[in-house]
Amino acid sequence: MAESRRGVLLGAAAYLMWGAFPLYFPLLEPAGSLEMLGHRVVWSAVTMVVVVLALSQLAALRALLADPRRTRLLLAAAVTITVNWGVYIYGVTHDRVVETALGYYINPLVTVLMGVLLLGERMRRLQVVALGVAAVAVAVLTVGYGRPPWVAMALALSFGTYGLLKKTANAGAVPSLTLETLFIAPVALAYLAFLGSSGAAEFGDNGLVHALLLTTTGVVTAVPLLCFGAAATRIPLTTIGLMQYLTPTLQFLLGVLYFREDMPAARWIGFVLVWVALVIFTFEALRHRRRQLRLTVAAAVG
Repeated sequence: MAESRRGVLLGAAAYLMWGAFPLYFPLLEPAGSLEMLGHRVVWSAVTMVVVVLALSQLAALRALLADPRRTRLLLAAAVTITVNWGVYIYGVTHDRVVETALGYYINPLVTVLMGVLLLGERMRRLQVVALGVAAVAVAVLTVGYGRPPWVAMALALSFGTYGLLKKTANAGAVPSLTLETLFIAPVALAYLAFLGSSGAAEFGDNGLVHALLLTTTGVVTAVPLLCFGAAATRIPLTTIGLMQYLTPTLQFLLGVLYFREDMPAARWIGFVLVWVALVIFTFEALRHRRRQLRLTVAAAVG
């Protein structure tokens, strides 16, 4: 019971920290989105190397490097998560916090759709209904925004692809993220060096506090991940699945209540439809889980 309670607290901490990111990245301005992304990649690589050494995960990292198939998958994952990070930073620094929340709301639905299209998985009836409602929601939001909600869709697709690649690679969270950031770090470092040599970098030009904040991007990336990893080993995946909605809910509330982003009627209708789709999706997932458990128990008794 104590381990389960600790898992819930760690999971909540991870999702709440991710949900609070819209408050963090604006602190890094006047650095641009790409400069923030470059620092996040570089300092995440530094932080994860320290974590690997502290947790004695060096052997696991070497094992990944010795596996060409996993290495290729994690290279693709590195590119995908970099796109995800870049789009997210752009969204929260360009008054699109509500749209970033939409991206993480629809991500579970996009993941199911990718499983059907890429892995040949079969959708159950209520999953089809949930996806249909979500599609209507995106259409309504497209009308409401006057354009497709591309930030939300890019976040959902990139994170869904990242999850698929990570699932296929089947590697530990710490060594895999370390390898991913190390893959991209040279490119990010070269970009930051270019900014510095051209006089366009904000790092060091806005005081010590701002420079230190940019260096914290690595810790800010690593800590929620470590909390999530620790939670995943202590509580069921169904609990993790329900808790994941904490992040977009907090982002949505921050966008509406703190950043005062416009929410005309069409956007409210679109979000209500998304929430309806998620209720259907979650109800179906829980029902399917209970059915599977009953079948497992019946097989064991029989």
